[in-house]
Amino acid sequence: MPTDKMGPEVTRFKEYGIREARVDLAAAHRLAVMDNLHEGSWNHFSVTVPANPEEILLTPGDRHWSQVTASSLVIATPDAEKIEAQGGFLWVGYRIHYPIHMARSDAVCVLHTHSPYATALSMLEGGRLLMAEQNALNFYDRVAYNDVYEGQVGGGHTGLSLGEQLAEALGDKTVLMLKNHGVIVVGPSVAAAYFDLYLLERACHFQVLAMSTGQKLQLVPDEILKGLHEEDQQYKIGHFAAMKDMLNRDQPDYLE
Repeated sequence: MPTDKMGPEVTRFKEYGIREARVDLAAAHRLAVMDNLHEGSWNHFSVTVPANPEEILLTPGDRHWSQVTASSLVIATPDAEKIEAQGGFLWVGYRIHYPIHMARSDAVCVLHTHSPYATALSMLEGGRLLMAEQNALNFYDRVAYNDVYEGQVGGGHTGLSLGEQLAEALGDKTVLMLKNHGVIVVGPSVAAAYFDLYLLERACHFQVLAMSTGQKLQLVPDEILKGLHEEDQQYKIGHFAAMKDMLNRDQPDYLE
């Protein structure tokens, strides 16, 4: 059943035009290169088309993420047969992302990466993001786990069933850790989703470093976790705007 836990921010996003959506998603690709969250021309980012929630903008498969521009993003429609007929990269992204967008009206942006430390954590038996570090606390009660390895071709899934299974595993959470695979992060805007992706990678990085010492981790007590405040969406928007300012100065061609 579709959920909408991030309503106010979704409403603000719907006031965007297609141009703003393209610019923000292109910026997210460039920032993923800067923050080492990418694999060159692989993985997928997507965002709902503001004027038509049944269409999404999706990562192009023909260029390195450092060269993604606003105009290079691909519009994918509900006609899955046409996307499948194109085969290859676009279809892989579509069959993962599209069902998640359709299952979650609040999942305006869906980011899937094999970022190094989140992926490393997904490789561990029973790997879980532990509440042992400041950044990790932002994800208290927000992480779901898909504990069945799906693989590059979807573990036997056909059509859109892979994305449907992942949407079910995600439930009403905003992060889905994929066993042996990486991570999916959803958000009410590109800004919010990218901030969470970045912060999640930092949290996983610190955890992997701490675990490498072989010593027992100090977990934050449950009574503190339960007293945490709701996440600040406006802070995420401000962070993303500041990062876009850097791109506007140093890589203005992403706007093309």
